[in-house]
Amino acid sequence: MFDKKKFIFNLIVLAFIFTPLRISAKQDVLQEEILIGLIPEQNIFKQMDRYRPLASYLSEKSGVRIRLTILSRYGDIVERFVSRGMDGAFFDSLTGVMAVTKLGVEPVARPVNLDGTSTVRSYIFVRADSRINSVSDMKGKRIVFVDRATATGYLFVIAFLQEKGISDINKYFGEYFFTGSHDSAIYSVLDNRADIGSAQSTIFNMLVSKDPTIRKELHIIAQSEEFPETTLCLRKNISSDIKNRITDILLHMNQDPAGKEVLKKFGALKFIRAEVKDFNPVFNLAKRARVDIRGYKGER
Repeated sequence: MFDKKKFIFNLIVLAFIFTPLRISAKQDVLQEEILIGLIPEQNIFKQMDRYRPLASYLSEKSGVRIRLTILSRYGDIVERFVSRGMDGAFFDSLTGVMAVTKLGVEPVARPVNLDGTSTVRSYIFVRADSRINSVSDMKGKRIVFVDRATATGYLFVIAFLQEKGISDINKYFGEYFFTGSHDSAIYSVLDNRADIGSAQSTIFNMLVSKDPTIRKELHIIAQSEEFPETTLCLRKNISSDIKNRITDILLHMNQDPAGKEVLKKFGALKFIRAEVKDFNPVFNLAKRARVDIRGYKGER
């Protein structure tokens, strides 16, 4: 004879048995996470605002929680990569070379800019009204750099000056200083706190797109060859499953409506696959600047 009360009781018991299992399974997925470092290309708050939507998108699509940490200095990133237990980082061209050489990280993807390029250049610029047009005009002036651990904000300028016969910036310039970010270096020249500056073309053009008057106020007097755009690199012993999931999502997010919205906020058209050979121009630049990458720390 069918016992309705017993049947309902059994259903309740089964519900209590299986519900915790489903919650536990969900928690296991959420506990899988990786830590990604960011370099201080611009103001750290702007930098975090730029990358946070991308991290959220990757977390949702991959099932892996992506945590971000931003570093205060470019030169810290190789040491902090190890000490903070990072799983990956968005390296610029020089820190990427340092990380590939010293840590053996693997480049996986880099963005394509809104102008269709996936590379950056170093710009050396002055105020348009400065009457500085050549290296000889720079003597005794104030020059601003981003960080010694940047190709676009320091190393290209050093190579450029050495090829013009200037080997000691301490003696040639009246003053030099570091700002720590590309946008700050640009504003230092705009605000007349420095006579000459160097910065990454991507950040320079981003600021120009927001304020076109910058193009009229600053004059670019030299630019470097092309270097790879900021590149996501992952540690070599990370789970191949996680690496493949994240890489695949990045490479195809421009085909997803939600992904396109995230790319729009990020300021890119799409991501493309990255390789170690992409950094060859940076290795060549280091040779021109007489820098040994294995021993280079980029200290100020």
